[in-house]
Amino acid sequence: MEGRNSEKCAIKYPAIGRPKTQAAKAYPNWQKAYGVRNFYSPRVWLAPRSILPFAHKNKVVANPECNHSKFATIKIKINQIKMHAFIVKHYSKREKLQLSETAEPIVKENEVLVQVYAAGVNLLDSKIRNGEFKLILPYKPPFILGHDVAGVVTKTGSSVSKFKVGDEVYARPADHRIGTFAEYISINENDAAFKPKNLSMHEAASIPLVGLTAWQALIEKANLKKGQKVFIQAGSGGVGTFAIQLAKHLGATVATTTSATNIDLVKSLGADIVIDYKQDDFEPMLKDYDVVLNSQDEKTLEKSLRILKPGGKLISISGPPDVNFANEMGTPWFVKLILKVLSSGVRKKAKRLGVDYSFLFMKADGEQLSQITKLIESGIIKPVMDKVFPFEQTNEALAYVEAGRAKGKVVVAMK
Repeated sequence: MEGRNSEKCAIKYPAIGRPKTQAAKAYPNWQKAYGVRNFYSPRVWLAPRSILPFAHKNKVVANPECNHSKFATIKIKINQIKMHAFIVKHYSKREKLQLSETAEPIVKENEVLVQVYAAGVNLLDSKIRNGEFKLILPYKPPFILGHDVAGVVTKTGSSVSKFKVGDEVYARPADHRIGTFAEYISINENDAAFKPKNLSMHEAASIPLVGLTAWQALIEKANLKKGQKVFIQAGSGGVGTFAIQLAKHLGATVATTTSATNIDLVKSLGADIVIDYKQDDFEPMLKDYDVVLNSQDEKTLEKSLRILKPGGKLISISGPPDVNFANEMGTPWFVKLILKVLSSGVRKKAKRLGVDYSFLFMKADGEQLSQITKLIESGIIKPVMDKVFPFEQTNEALAYVEAGRAKGKVVVAMK
């Protein structure tokens, strides 16, 4: 590959990034090779001479004595930058996340590199690890897990205008850009917001996913108004504790379910009607509700449809996904067909009752998170924390959340 003029034609630079493969043949043109990292020794690449102006533009110098007619040889020396992260190596309910060394993420022009101080742990993390969402979110293992982050900006992309190095931020990174169970993560600036000044990093990391879920369910989808009635299931959970506070701020009457040990907690958050789900059936106790935020199983969903008044809305965050969701996600036609079949039963039942059913898979949104920040800084909404695990015990934290007994949010701490 090097040929007799290889040294004259060598282009040397400290590269950044990481390739999909370490085989030079996988990179037929040099532009794909530019920006790679994590090689363990200098590598030689064969690249078309037509890209040499591109190399020069990026301050990479080729020896002018090179006289190859068609190809130039590029010699690359790599400076490694690594971080620790918890990785899903295979979709599995039994396999734990693997603590591994991996490349620090590349910062795109519209992104900020965040040093992770704390990361929230969500049931969504275990569902993705188990492969339950791979039909609609086809992550290709290995990948880093984690959906909530609070930390400090350490680098900004060339187009970033909202943040600067040293800013304290929090975020729920966009789908396909997740990976908060790591020392660093690169996030689109539009998905992040300034951390509430009155919260610690641990508290801030507990907010983004549950806060955005509650906001998008109650404000965007339900358009919840003062004087309306809303039933929020599992009031002592991560979404529930936030949603109760948001609904009360909006002026709604709130009913919720929880266990006897958590009744005082949900009442302190503002719940007006509290039902011990282990002792009582909520269906005969609730009637003519405007909105239901469903987070439980199919049986609970069907009963919840029946407590709505005509024209009421049930928003489910636990499924089944519907066709409207598939359209929003831009899924292939066969996925839309599958989701149409999966949701047909509940949609027919909702139609017979004269109520509306929709599925919500929350989206990253820095502007909405900024609105949530204002509510937190004004004291209207407070984080509810259950437990903080050290970063090394991320698997234990995930198992704790899966057990379904957390009061509020669980967080892993890097700092």
